[in-house]
Amino acid sequence: MTDDISEQAKPGRGKSPRILAIANQKGGVGKTTTAINLGTALAAVGEKVLIIDMDPQGNASTGLGIPRNEREISTYEVLVDETPIADAVKPTRIPNLSIVPSTVDLSGAELELISAPRRSFRLRDMFEQFAQGSAAAFTYVLIDCPPSLNLLTINAMTAANAVMVPLQCEFFALEGLSQLLRTVELVQGSLNPELEIQGIVLTMFDRRNNLSDQVAKDVREFMGDKVYKTVIPRNVRVSEAPSHGMPALVYDLRCAGSQAYIRLAGEVIQREKDLRAA
Repeated sequence: MTDDISEQAKPGRGKSPRILAIANQKGGVGKTTTAINLGTALAAVGEKVLIIDMDPQGNASTGLGIPRNEREISTYEVLVDETPIADAVKPTRIPNLSIVPSTVDLSGAELELISAPRRSFRLRDMFEQFAQGSAAAFTYVLIDCPPSLNLLTINAMTAANAVMVPLQCEFFALEGLSQLLRTVELVQGSLNPELEIQGIVLTMFDRRNNLSDQVAKDVREFMGDKVYKTVIPRNVRVSEAPSHGMPALVYDLRCAGSQAYIRLAGEVIQREKDLRAA
């Protein structure tokens, strides 16, 4: 695995990790799959990666083999009780890859935070505290957002340096993308002026379907270089992997989906290098 992207430049080992929010208000577009497998691919080349599971369904936690009875401290405690992120970090079976797990309790966080001070900045404030300690151990933080543009997603975007958008190759893709881009603009305008779009990754691409080709063409015309060259294909092995509590890259490294995520990791690393050089 490492041979595929080891030639790509790695981000500098600064005091703060690069924080990417993986977001799309539509469900079933590959957010969690992208978080898990991109994180695994980055970890495979020596990056220290932390996944923050911000979805009450906790699929990223399950997909990385964290049983529900072992999620004593979760993103709920971090956001609502202001428990330090360092206390919630759990190692996974993947070297260099850790996770802050989620539980169903997170579904009530939005109501509990409705009158809380700095409710949109809770995750950002906890990251700033984290950065003074063990955050330096990580080079990337990937935030797996819920399938809605709610307070949890706003917290993720406010804390993030950039947004990565998984976009399913289907008919209403551009309509959903426009809504997400408007949300990013609102966050930029009032909460996080430095937020940017790191990239858009086309997922569930079916080469046998003319619609997939047309959607990919339309998105590239609309967003230009923001769209990654790598396209994630529909792949049975990628779909099967979470039920075994492991990333597709561990379940079947050689399948088309795993190889695509390895290439995507190379693109992400190269974009980060180009950004710092600009």
